[in-house]
Amino acid sequence: MKLIFKIAFILIFAVGIPVTAQDTTRVSQVLKSAAKLKKAVDKNDNKGVADAYVGMASDYFNQGNYAKSEEYLIKAKNIYQNLNDKKNLESVTRKLAQSQEKQNKITPAINNYSMAAQMSYSEKSRAVNSNDVARLSSPSPEQKAEAIQNNINISKKENDQADVAAGYSQLAEVNMQQKDIYKAEENLNTAYKISKKEAPQQALAINQKLADFYVENKNFDKAIEAKKKVLKEDFVKDNSQEKVNQIQELADIYIKKNDTDEAVTLLKNAYGIALDKGHTLEAQKSVKKLDSLYAISGNTSASVQLYRDFLGRLPDLVSKDRSLVDNKILEDTEQRISQLEKEKGLKDELIRKKNIFNYSLIAALILLTGLVIFIFRTLKKVQIRNKKIALQSLRREMNPHFIFNSLNSVNHFIATNNELEANQYLTRFSKLMRGVMENSTEDFIPFQQELDLLQNYLALEKTRFADKFDYEIEGDESLNLQSLQVPGMLIQPFLENAIWHGLRYRAEKGFLKLSFEKTGQYLKITIEDNGIGIDESKKQKTQHQKAREGRGMKNTLERIHLLNDLYKKEISCTVKDKKNKTGVLVVLQMSIV
Repeated sequence: MKLIFKIAFILIFAVGIPVTAQDTTRVSQVLKSAAKLKKAVDKNDNKGVADAYVGMASDYFNQGNYAKSEEYLIKAKNIYQNLNDKKNLESVTRKLAQSQEKQNKITPAINNYSMAAQMSYSEKSRAVNSNDVARLSSPSPEQKAEAIQNNINISKKENDQADVAAGYSQLAEVNMQQKDIYKAEENLNTAYKISKKEAPQQALAINQKLADFYVENKNFDKAIEAKKKVLKEDFVKDNSQEKVNQIQELADIYIKKNDTDEAVTLLKNAYGIALDKGHTLEAQKSVKKLDSLYAISGNTSASVQLYRDFLGRLPDLVSKDRSLVDNKILEDTEQRISQLEKEKGLKDELIRKKNIFNYSLIAALILLTGLVIFIFRTLKKVQIRNKKIALQSLRREMNPHFIFNSLNSVNHFIATNNELEANQYLTRFSKLMRGVMENSTEDFIPFQQELDLLQNYLALEKTRFADKFDYEIEGDESLNLQSLQVPGMLIQPFLENAIWHGLRYRAEKGFLKLSFEKTGQYLKITIEDNGIGIDESKKQKTQHQKAREGRGMKNTLERIHLLNDLYKKEISCTVKDKKNKTGVLVVLQMSIV
């Protein structure tokens, strides 16, 4: 069953959901840059085209898409070279080096930093680019640290806080190479404090680096503290998509800490926020992570329920997820950027493709939704049928040692020539067995019938243990015993436990009281004895008795679970030793509405 949900889950995302989700801010920025580009193309303004490419590259850089940033910077660089615009060429070359460095393309990055230094028109710019060349190419950590510190000092003079923060982050990397844990932690915290005021995206990247640093050093508590700290920042609290991402990253830390319970709680929280705010991909990611945790713990039912919940919510989630629409807009916009001169023909084609895509997506969703509904209904019917079969099987089970001991009692009466007692016992026993068998096909019977069976049972046990206990049944006269329906023989195992494990071990005669009353919309059934109690009873058991599983009580608890599941009767059961007295108090409560 879980496999079916996973297949449906994969198919839904195969028919059209993008690989990564984007936010509306990104769409707005790209559209503005595209408008500037179109205007420049219309005017045949090559410098304006290059400037538009730089703007788009900056947007992608800030969003962490360094490959796209590099792509547009290369286009801008070629145009500036053709225009012989040396000032802008220097700037774009440095930005290109930074994008390449972020992708770990060290050799091209060094070459572009070096070219930027050679083209520099100011001592400050030349020094910054030269320091970056030294930072990336120097084999000595000390030389790297010196180059970084020089850039930090320059950035401080220019009051360029983003570059100052980047410098401290780079310095922390050198500290890690030097195994200077204290300085690495200090510099990362400094970088975070500086960047969070003016560059939230940079702050998030630094926070992630700090958390990774703590995890690598097995300091999970500090990593958790760092993630919890960023979750309190306004730029995370006000961005539900980023909030979900940060909660998921926090959950990953708890997983590495082997605290799967907290990880599950966090992922459920992330899943709930994603559903509420309409973030399909983030919800999908939470589902996958939760499924992995459930698979590890063997909790298949929770995994199935999770997929069922997600698939049930998916159509509504997709319909309100702005990021999915935004991705289509971005795709269309990027195509227009590369083919502006063919915009009119391309626009018509894209509209046609978009309609086909939307219709295909709707048809696939309808088909899959219908399939999921059919599967859910079929599984539900099978589950209900299986539960009813299990309930019937449990009803028909009679405690073997009760039957065995009853027949032993008859044998004892016959052996002692007490034929009258034997006959009376057999009559009661057969009457009880007949009542049990007649009601074995019904989940509920009139309370009066249940009381008759219990009275018969208690009379049998009283005959067997005449000198061990007396009993009393006390009822609520306001109850209609004929119309009130209760599960048959649900109370008997508790009476049996009271007699066999409590009262029969008393030195003096004990007392057993069965009472029932109506409390609001519930029937309250109380079984009270003054036997030796639960703890003392455990001490009295032999090794064989300890090893033997009590089927009577286990069956009863399984029946209660199934009855609550099938009929929502809200049956509850508590069994505990009485306070300040010997004996056990059992309280059963069930809805009578």
